[in-house]
Amino acid sequence: MSTVYNFSAGPAVLPEAVLRTAQHEMLDYNGTGVSVMAMSHRSPEFQSILHHAEQDLRQLLGVPSNYAVLFLQGGASAQFSQVAMNLAHGFASIDSVVTGNWSRIAHEQMGKLTAAKIRLAAQGGERDGLKTLPSVGDWDICTESAFVHFAANETVDGLQYGEMPHLSDGLPPLVCDMSSEILSRRINVADFGLIYAGAQKNLGPAGVTIVMVREDLLARCPDSIPAVWNYKAHADRQGMYNTPATYPIYIAGLVLRWLQTQGGVGAIEEANRVKAELLYRAIDGSGGFYRNHVAPEARSKMNVVFTTGDAGLDERFVREAALCGLRQLKGYKTLGGMRASIYNAMPLAGVAALAEFMAEFVRKNG
Repeated sequence: MSTVYNFSAGPAVLPEAVLRTAQHEMLDYNGTGVSVMAMSHRSPEFQSILHHAEQDLRQLLGVPSNYAVLFLQGGASAQFSQVAMNLAHGFASIDSVVTGNWSRIAHEQMGKLTAAKIRLAAQGGERDGLKTLPSVGDWDICTESAFVHFAANETVDGLQYGEMPHLSDGLPPLVCDMSSEILSRRINVADFGLIYAGAQKNLGPAGVTIVMVREDLLARCPDSIPAVWNYKAHADRQGMYNTPATYPIYIAGLVLRWLQTQGGVGAIEEANRVKAELLYRAIDGSGGFYRNHVAPEARSKMNVVFTTGDAGLDERFVREAALCGLRQLKGYKTLGGMRASIYNAMPLAGVAALAEFMAEFVRKNG
């Protein structure tokens, strides 16, 4: 089979080494004679898988000891409501920064199961026809709000905070959706009250969502929330309140181990920088054939969006690219154009192949 590069925004590409290990262990995990898929979540074998996944995550991101790490279900979209239910009880408001598709949906969903008012603290805009992100200094934060929610990277719009926002002491805790960039660069977890991330972009398959929450915030979780949605209930039972997504956690653990072999988050951050620069050079060096409508300082290193400006030509690009093994390049349904998601597991060779195809497409159609 010829090489296929998967540029899907999610579920996304996984490291080949991870898939081969999973293939080898599919019927017999570590000599147990049992597949992880059929393994009790309370067995010593799965407890070891869960423990090592958490420890690798803590080491890779430098997660402080006063943060609980939870492996939950429901995807990142469930967190739009769950974080509000757990952390906003007794507060009059939540601050929300809207910069693209997913933070907009979060803004709309957070207020449905809480009495707190959802305040628009800041909104993305445009400068000279290019999409921009509001700087932290321009966020209108209410000091009495329960927390400030934002998305670090917007997969649909191709926007990303180049410098991760943080707030000064005395302001509400930051809550961040890091689904599409978790483990792609170094961060200071202590700058956040809570981080959540769906696994299916940079961490593993769909089915598990990582939540890292500062332990003092668990005191906010009211007993009135059903336990299955209560962070404290999950933390108190070491993630065993109900059956976790065992196989996705197993795969996530393999991805975390793979990241260790790549040199950790610092090394993968540099690799991601090189890949993104290569792809943006292909766009900017096309003489205007390809267009990216994001201000340079706000360009995503995870999701590169571009268009020819001609819907028919965009369709041809996607179709011909797929024939060359460059798959899932169609842009989000509401924006059109193209989108190349170049997460941690996308090799440099895949990005180079896309850049080469882009140059050839210009030669044929420019």
